[in-house]
Amino acid sequence: MLKLAVFDGDRMVTCSLQTDSEPSNIGELFKQYQLDKGIMSSVTGENKKLTKTLKTRLSYFFWLDATVPVPVGIEYNTVNTLGNDRIAIVVGANYLQPGKRLLVIDAGTAITYELLEASGTYKGGNISPGLTTRFRSLNQFTNQLPLVKEQPDVPFIGTDTESAIMAGVVNGIAYEMDGYIDALKEKYNDIFVYLTGGHAFYFEKRLKNRIFVAPNLVLIGLNRILEYNAKNN
Repeated sequence: MLKLAVFDGDRMVTCSLQTDSEPSNIGELFKQYQLDKGIMSSVTGENKKLTKTLKTRLSYFFWLDATVPVPVGIEYNTVNTLGNDRIAIVVGANYLQPGKRLLVIDAGTAITYELLEASGTYKGGNISPGLTTRFRSLNQFTNQLPLVKEQPDVPFIGTDTESAIMAGVVNGIAYEMDGYIDALKEKYNDIFVYLTGGHAFYFEKRLKNRIFVAPNLVLIGLNRILEYNAKNN
């Protein structure tokens, strides 16, 4: 799976999701836009063939890793194990809301909770299984439970096995998210909460706390990291 985005300064011009990561898939973008610099990131490892193609076609290009400077401070004991998506998310959130203490929740394959100080310093975060991961785990690690997929309507209490799984997983995640928000609000009454990731809109109306959905935080953060390094190169 490959997500491609083109920015004109701070404005996202286009974004597409492709199931094939072969370099031939990006040829159309070079025909449509005058691209001169780029950044690539992955949580599964570098696509060296695609990296080679971008290096030859762009005047400025780099692969995001722990050695790349970013426009936020990072207080994380194992920076080398900090996922690129987590770095990009906090950079994107800080760019959209500078000078604010932030909690960024990414509802994807895993659910991450990232805390950023108003000074622009990333303090760390937590990781838990995402919605689809929890459904699959119940199916794979038990002998009787079926594989359930998210549905628009979720009961509070299940009345059969499928609805019991649905209610348990979805409501459990909502309570988890609200629990983190409530706990941090007790400590920081001025905290600003972003919700992003593939299931952001699914949970948006299921939370009792006020949150702001920003589905493209990773891409915004990657573009900010690119511009930051291009400017200081």
